[in-house]
Amino acid sequence: MQSLWLENQNLTFREDVPIPTPGKDQALIRLLLAGVCSTDLELERGYYPFSGIPGHEFVGEVESSPDDPTWIGKRVVGEINIACGKCQTCMIGLPRHCENRNTLGIHDWNGAFAEYLILPLSNLHVVPGNVSTEMAVFTEPLAAANEILEQTAILPSDRVLIIGAGRLGFLAAMVIQQTGCALEVVVRHEKQNTLMRGLNIHAIFEYNIGGKKYDLVVEATGSIDGFSLANKCVRPRGRIILKSTYKGSAEVDLSRIVVDEVTLIGSRCGSFEPALQLLGKGRVDPRPLIDAVYPLSLGIHAFEEASRPGVLKVLLNPAQN
Repeated sequence: MQSLWLENQNLTFREDVPIPTPGKDQALIRLLLAGVCSTDLELERGYYPFSGIPGHEFVGEVESSPDDPTWIGKRVVGEINIACGKCQTCMIGLPRHCENRNTLGIHDWNGAFAEYLILPLSNLHVVPGNVSTEMAVFTEPLAAANEILEQTAILPSDRVLIIGAGRLGFLAAMVIQQTGCALEVVVRHEKQNTLMRGLNIHAIFEYNIGGKKYDLVVEATGSIDGFSLANKCVRPRGRIILKSTYKGSAEVDLSRIVVDEVTLIGSRCGSFEPALQLLGKGRVDPRPLIDAVYPLSLGIHAFEEASRPGVLKVLLNPAQN
């Protein structure tokens, strides 16, 4: 089958990778559409020593499901954490943090940048009929954005700043906007500014931030410098949500965190069902973020495009020539 293959930080296009065979309680899924995200780009740069097929944002159609044929033909999205179901973390209801987990396209599990992939049935969610495939491919990052609301309450009276108007920052803005809070988003490019205005979201440039006044700051830059800026903007006893993952370590002024009694919240994956509901009810439409669609055979060019400053979502369509 056609696939992208990452090994030793080298991304290649291959046609000799066998179609995977689903195991017990697993499904074989034919890819319909997949999205390139910042984590994929960081994997190519060496964020984590992954070898295999990358990609974890996808929509597909179940091709076979030996233990439950009722799944066959259904359009699905899939949660990326493959849990063991037996460790202490799983037993207390936190399978996304399983001590023995594999992660789709990131850790010991071939991902979605291929014609076919496999996942456990327990990871799958059926896409509502009124949600287009182009919208559904955003389910995983939208779930990650919506997790912010699962982790902390945002009131209409709160002043909220999102640092980073990239792929995740835009989705976070769409979700947080619905709380009615005073929301501002730091942008760097005029294109980002225009898109935010189209969503009726107040966009500002970094030089307009103006001091430690925000009740909540969401750091979604993908850059080590993003946390330093967040720390300068949050008010005493405010909250910082950390969404970025990147290679390397960051220098942190812990004294300022302690003195100002700031709450730090790490934020990763989110629940798929609330994200699908947002899409199904039309409360979030992420399609304006799509900048380009490439066939799998041009996947390397898709990565190059996604790496360009200001580019938002790049998709891979295996049916496209």
